[in-house]
This record gives sequence, structure tokens and C-alpha cells, in this order.
Amino acid sequence: MQLTDLAAQGEPPARTVSGVDELDRVLGGGLVEASAILVGGDPGIGKSTLLLQAAARFARMGIETIYVSGEEAVEQIQMRAVRLGLQESPVRLAAETNLRDILTTLDKERPKLAIIDSIQTMWADTVDSAPGSVSQVRAASHELINFAKRRGTSVILVGHVTKEGQIAGPRVVEHMVDCVLYFEGERGHQFRILRSVKNRYGPAGEIGVFEMTGRGLIEVKNPSALFLGDRDKPSPGSVVFAGIEGTRPMLSEIQALVAPSPHSQARRTVVGLDSGRLATILAVLEARCAVPFAGLDVYLNVAGGLRVSEPAADLAVAAALLSAREDVALPPETVVFGEISLSGALRGVTQAENRLKEAAKLGFSAAITPEQKKLASVTGMTLKPMADLTTMVSEIFGAE
Repeated sequence: MQLTDLAAQGEPPARTVSGVDELDRVLGGGLVEASAILVGGDPGIGKSTLLLQAAARFARMGIETIYVSGEEAVEQIQMRAVRLGLQESPVRLAAETNLRDILTTLDKERPKLAIIDSIQTMWADTVDSAPGSVSQVRAASHELINFAKRRGTSVILVGHVTKEGQIAGPRVVEHMVDCVLYFEGERGHQFRILRSVKNRYGPAGEIGVFEMTGRGLIEVKNPSALFLGDRDKPSPGSVVFAGIEGTRPMLSEIQALVAPSPHSQARRTVVGLDSGRLATILAVLEARCAVPFAGLDVYLNVAGGLRVSEPAADLAVAAALLSAREDVALPPETVVFGEISLSGALRGVTQAENRLKEAAKLGFSAAITPEQKKLASVTGMTLKPMADLTTMVSEIFGAE
């Protein structure tokens, strides 16, 4: 074992850029040699399509690439490649589930990139259990990751997800790999989001946005404009939230509908946000601002299939709920962000200036924000700072 002083500085890892900017962003700037990457997502969401397109891009960059499928025959992959216009790419294909044969082939060919689709179909003859079992997934992942580190081959593993949205199999696999990516999206929407939840070579939380078309996945250069769509006409219940996904600012539309409930127990339906957070905001509005929602059905949605998880969305959610309840539309040029405490006070959020700059770039001219020290003014943006939720309720919506 060789020991190294903490003060000793090594060279940053070399990266290979695929040319797909959204994918390179999520990877932290490109593919790192000898790295192990785990990609999960719902069935049919487009994982195999994305990785086949990525394999073709890397192969065209001169990176020797092997795509191993345990779920499809080679002919099926070739048919998909023809549909995507990738049939001329120098990617070598194989259909195999025996881990020993796969490792023998990879050791002989020494590719720079190997894609295994999927890890749940791999079978190690040293483990006495069925493919897809916890022990098989752990053993296959361990062997493939060890190969990646020993031979300098980057390995991308595709993982199935459970109905709860977690990658199936032992969680130890997520600890073993260098990078964990989730491919998200609603089948009813054409947008797909590749999200990094772990990355040893770059920032976690980064997202890449793609649009699913008949010719495969197309990267979206300006996701804020895409998720907002056409918003020229003011609409009650519609509020633009200026959020941060990873290191990039992103604007999204939060929509709310409040209607009298015909049932004894009012309904709360949430898409794209945490339902527990909605319940908390409703409780604060009732307890601190005397705005009742009893007997009212509440529907909340993030447009475009995007998922929002940061607390900075609290104020935008509250504004959407109040706008829908009072039937008062916010001006279309206004964005909202801020965190709400249980006392009803508003808390400042990180990267507020970046949020405002993104809004200004897309033509917004006003922002409802918490009172925040050291918030630099942004050209073209008029700030409306609020000390607490009660102030916003009275000044913006005139509700008592």
C-alpha cells in the first residue's frame, strides 16, 4: 500500500467530450477514463436510446466502444440504430448475459468504453442464484467495476428501477460506482431529464434536458424557455418559479387549481412536487395568514414533466395557490422564489442573483423574493422583497 500526503496535488482527470453538451454537463465535463457509471430509469423512458446515441458519438470521436445487451438481440439494436440514423457509427455490438464471456471479450478487445444493458440480466457462474437477484447484481457489478479500474475502460451500467423509482438491487452498487445518473420523465411529455445524484468527478445535482422525437433524443439548449412555453396571457394559478438545478438556473411554471370539493374530504393532488411540502404550505397559509382551504380541492402541477425539489419553490407554490383561490393572475413578467418557514417568515435562498439573471435573459422584469441582504441588483429586474408570507398575501392578492 502506497501512502500519499494530503498536500500532494495530482493532475485533474482527463475527460473525453462526447459532443452532446447536456450529457457532458451531467458527467461533469465529459467521460473520465476507468470510471464506472450507473444509469437508471423507468422502462421505456429512453435509457437504451440515449446510451446508443452516446455510444455512437463517442465512437465517432475515436473512442473504441462496445455495447453489450442482455435484453435485446443484436438485430434489434441494429434496427434501432437505423431508425436513429446511427448505422454508420463504428460501435461494436454483442448480445450476452454470461459475465465470464463478457469479461473475457472485454479483456481481449480492451475498449475504452463498454456499455452493459442491463446489470440485472448479467449472470455470474460463481454465484448460485438467478439473474437479477441481489447477490448476482452485486457480484456482476463488482467484477465489472474492478475490470474498469484495472484495464482503464470506462463502464456504463444500465439499472432497472423499482416502482418507488429507486434503482433495483442492493444499494451497495450505487456506493461502488463513481457516478449515478437517473433518467426521468413522464411518458405523456416529450421531455426527458438526465439527473446526476452522485458524481465523484464533478458536481452532483446537475441535469441535462432532452426532447424525445421520432429520430431519438435531441438535447435542449435552453430548457427554461421550453418549460415555460407560451405565457403571454396572464392566467390565475400560474406562477413562474426561478429555480436552480445543479449549477444551472432554470425557470419553470407552477400551476395550481383550487375548486370547491363535492366530497366530505378535500382532495390534494400533486405532480412534480413533494406532497408533504404542499401540506406544510397549506397549513402555514391557514395558521399564519388566515387563508382557509378547508372544503377546497387543491391540484398542483409543474408544467412540462419537470420535478422540483428545492425549498426555494415554497413561495412560488404559495403564490400559485393564492392566485388560483382568489382568481387573481400575477403579471406575466413576474418570477417568484423563496423559502417559507413554519412561522410564515420568508428565508433567503442561494444563488439568487443567478436566478434573476436567467429571468432577465428570458424577458422577465419583476421578481417577488424574500428580503435578502447583499442581493445585487440585476439590470432590467424590479425586486419586490417580502418580509413574510402575510405581507405577500395582503400586498399582492389583497386577501385578509
